[in-house]
Amino acid sequence: MDTDNSEITGINVPALSGMTITNLAEALKDEKPYRAKQIFSWIARGAQSFDEMTNLPRQFRKQLAEQFVIRKSRVTEKLEDRDGTVKLRLCLEDGAAIETVLLAAPGESNSDHSPEKPGQHNNGRLTACLSTQAGCPVGCVFCKTGSLGFLRNLEAAEITEQFLYLSDIAKKKEGRRISNIVVMGMGEPLLNLEALRAALDILCSKSGLNCSKRKVTVSTSGITRGILDMAENGPEAELALSLTSAREALRNRLMPGIQGNSLAQIKEALQVYQKKQGRRITLEIVLLGGINTGEEEASALAAYAAQLSTIINLIPWNPAEGLQFEGKNLREPEEREIETFRALLEQRGFAVTRRYRRGRSISGACGQLGAAGGNG
Repeated sequence: MDTDNSEITGINVPALSGMTITNLAEALKDEKPYRAKQIFSWIARGAQSFDEMTNLPRQFRKQLAEQFVIRKSRVTEKLEDRDGTVKLRLCLEDGAAIETVLLAAPGESNSDHSPEKPGQHNNGRLTACLSTQAGCPVGCVFCKTGSLGFLRNLEAAEITEQFLYLSDIAKKKEGRRISNIVVMGMGEPLLNLEALRAALDILCSKSGLNCSKRKVTVSTSGITRGILDMAENGPEAELALSLTSAREALRNRLMPGIQGNSLAQIKEALQVYQKKQGRRITLEIVLLGGINTGEEEASALAAYAAQLSTIINLIPWNPAEGLQFEGKNLREPEEREIETFRALLEQRGFAVTRRYRRGRSISGACGQLGAAGGNG
């Protein structure tokens, strides 16, 4: 039987990519215990066919191929920006499509003001941006994914496979490992926390990919119950809140799917998280030209960030076709809006960073996933 796993072989066939060593041992309970560790190691090393698993007996490999697939998704599109960003579109076994991004940070500076030199991205860290849902139910008006509606949650295997495909590219293109993971792709991670937890267990396992838990960041729109669950049960990761506005009425209009999670409730959950996990929280502000860049917004944000250990990350909005707010096309903030807003926060004593823009020509930047094609 052909053991090539390059094509999806059937619906609901178990995928090894979504199994921990414990899961593998249970699935292979009639085999020698060390077989699970061998297979887990091969998955982490990027094996895509059972024939690559050369330390397994040939007959055993054949049996595995009859019962499992290695990966259940496949790459249908690969786009690359001149800044080193790579975006992959993956087709899932039911025909759903998701996107994932490999970000190559500048080696000398993360600032938008520092001109990038040719090849400079090769010196910086590599970050995998992972999706947790096909589509998104939150419906943020400034996010292309939010305009697509919601299809379904991803399985653990479908999350880990994004990293595996990006890791394949990093090794071939850059000759090195991915160092950071940001769960900031398509979907709301805390509405699919069980699968995310399982995926990060696999990705951070010391017996496999051994990703550092300290270099994993999960971004949420503010699912209160999910923040509290994460505080108690993990995953161990940095937490970022996509806040955008600290004025409740405006936030609810910009992020309609988050209603029912008030800013006060979210802040209380964040305080519990900080007490339990002892980690600083990132407040992400997508800056929308003429909407949330004024002094009133800065004052509300400063008041909200009080009593929290935070860093504020400003994200100038990345254009995506067709996105509007209350009948008007969204626009990028002007440079003076960004810098004035930043100064207002820094004058109040807050640590402020600015998200560097990468992958925009291939619709791979923040808020652009799900946009068709690209011109990179």
